[in-house]
Amino acid sequence: MDTDPTCALSDDPGPARGSPAARLPVVDLARGLAIVQMITYHFIYDLTYFGWLHFDMTRQPQFIGWRDAIVTQFLLVVGVGIALGEARHRSGARFWRRWCQIAGAAALVSAASAWLFGPRLIWFGILHFVAVALLLSRRLPALGLWNLLLGAVLLALGSSVHDARFDPAWVDWIGFAAHKPPTEDYVPLVPWLGVVAIGIALGWRWRQSGFALARPLHRLDSAPARGLRWLGSWPLTIYLVHQPILMGMLWLVKSVLAP
Repeated sequence: MDTDPTCALSDDPGPARGSPAARLPVVDLARGLAIVQMITYHFIYDLTYFGWLHFDMTRQPQFIGWRDAIVTQFLLVVGVGIALGEARHRSGARFWRRWCQIAGAAALVSAASAWLFGPRLIWFGILHFVAVALLLSRRLPALGLWNLLLGAVLLALGSSVHDARFDPAWVDWIGFAAHKPPTEDYVPLVPWLGVVAIGIALGWRWRQSGFALARPLHRLDSAPARGLRWLGSWPLTIYLVHQPILMGMLWLVKSVLAP
């Protein structure tokens, strides 16, 4: 299935093959790689949640670094997709339909996490971030490679500016908070909008090069690559259903094994 790469977490159908904006399978491949890592990360989290493993995944540097790497991969693809969507002159109706999918899914995640985690509910996680970032970055493709500088500035600010005045819940979604809020997923605008901007610059440059690929990527029809591309074509659906499936299976196993 061809899907729209404008957002790394959207299952919206894309253009027909053979059009000037034909879908590039390497985009789905990149998303698929990130999805496999996300599922693996959450499986380890769930095993910890049920008490079979004992990791503090919110504090141990290796898990923090891995989580940040997964988010970075997703958001780079978001940025690349925004650049490709601008090149295809996407209609406003198409954009808003896609945006409503993301915003609605974010609201669903907040409601489900409130039931599951109580006060540690997810209220500005990756889906919430993507919904806001799509609005803020609609005009960024016009900057071309200047998005690299914008992205670098946002990353530098996010890593160096920490102020307790940004700790309250009504402003901590911006970034700059001195203390991470008590939530199960937190993706503030700064520095992560910088990753999206860098992705837009990469997508713009890729377009200028005629979508040239490194030789090893010229053939993406091997069985593993096809599997990853399939996963990458259903990112939003997989994001929403993989945790209920994993946790449901583990709960069932624990119920069967319980004395």
